[in-house]
Order: sequence, then C-alpha cells, then structure tokens
Amino acid sequence: MTERLIQSIERAADILELFLTSHPEQSIKEISDRMNLSKSTVHGIIKTLEHRGYLEQNSENQKYRLGIKLFELGNYVGKNLDIGRIARPIIKGLVEELNETVHLVTLQRDELIYIEKVEGPSALTIYSHIGKRAPFHCTGVGKAILSQLSEEEVDRILSSVSLEAFTEFTTTNVEEIKRLLPSIREQGYAFDDEEIELGLKCIAAPIFNHQGKAIASISCAAPKMRLDEERLPKVIKGIKQAAAEVSRQLGYKGENAS
Repeated sequence: MTERLIQSIERAADILELFLTSHPEQSIKEISDRMNLSKSTVHGIIKTLEHRGYLEQNSENQKYRLGIKLFELGNYVGKNLDIGRIARPIIKGLVEELNETVHLVTLQRDELIYIEKVEGPSALTIYSHIGKRAPFHCTGVGKAILSQLSEEEVDRILSSVSLEAFTEFTTTNVEEIKRLLPSIREQGYAFDDEEIELGLKCIAAPIFNHQGKAIASISCAAPKMRLDEERLPKVIKGIKQAAAEVSRQLGYKGENAS
C-alpha cells in the first residue's frame, strides 16, 4: 500500500531544497515562478517557514534565505552520525570482496585512533587493534588524512608527534613526508609500504564529513606479496569506493562521493 504524502509538507521541503540548487536568496515571486505555484500558496509556506526559523528575510532586498534553524539541525545530525555504525557493513563487505584485513581510523584531537578492524580469512598478526593510536607519518591511514589538511595543521601535527623509525623504510623527515602529500591528495589514496611493519603493505583513503573535512580513513592491510601489480588496482578501487560511500552517508557532497 502506497503511503499518502502530505502535499503542503512536500511543497515546503521542495522550497527549502530550491535554495540548495538555485540562488541563496530568492523573492516570493522567484520561488513562485521556479516552483510553478501561485504567489499566495508560496507566501503562506514561506511565512510559516520563516516563523519557525527555517527561512529568514533579508531586510535590505526583502528576499528570503535559509535560516539558522537549519544550521542547528544540520549540526545536530552531523554530531550524532556514528561513523563506526555507518562504516561497519561497508567494511565487512570490503573484507568479503578483498579477503584482507580492513581498518577504520578516526582523527580525534590530532590523534589517529583505530575504531574498527575486521580481519580477512588469511590475516597476519598485525600491529593494530581497536583503541590503539596510529602514527601519522608511516601509515596509509595517517598520510591519507594528512593529505587533506592545511599546511598549518600538518606542521602542527608533525611537530607534536614522535617520528619514530619502525623499519628501515620509515620516512622520518618532515619535509620528505610533506612532499608526498600533494600527490596523495590528487590520487585519493595513500600507501604504507613496509613503513610500520616489514612485509606489510597498506592502501588507505580519506573519509569526509558533511562539512567536507577529513575526519577518518579506511585501509586495507595485507602481506606485500599479495598486493602485487596485478591485484593492486582492485584493492585501490575497493578502498576508494568504500571511503566514498562512508563519506556519502556522512553527508559529504564532494566530487568523490558515491
């Protein structure tokens, strides 16, 4: 049985969404023309939305724009989106597809914390575990997030952490790390090639919230011999798609969102 929709609420939602796809400020006549509705109908809806704080009127040109109430609601939704809950089924699907271990790391006060880890059927014993902090400079998840931050944020983070050499392949030079970031940002993923554990390779991609900020990253970790040139494109594609889907469900509207 098809549920009956309430036309007035449908129209109110359409008007609000019109501000997202059209001009940020619009008059009643402009809205009426774009919605193909009478001015009297639009006027009643507009005044109701204005009364509730969803729209506000610019006193200089008498046009309407989105109100602070929508910002409050959006901010509340953003704060209460549980990234772990959203990402969990996506991670499980990726593990089934790749048969490798997948991690989810979040950025919390300039620290990277593992909040999800699902092991593949042939997983090795890996350094990571839920609740553990991940280093920025020598992990795919760390570099994926660093690549999305401002230069000031990168400098602050790298100057406040210990750039420990975990293996002979670990890069501990700040300038060398920073030189990698533009290419990581452009390609949308980062590598960790035996930089934190010998024999281990990781591919990671950043996750964005509704404000377009990189708040987490997702990675596939596997023995280097299993991530050869033939298999690597599939893993990269899977990681990027998973990160994009989590970002989309967090409200991200960027060009890489699914």
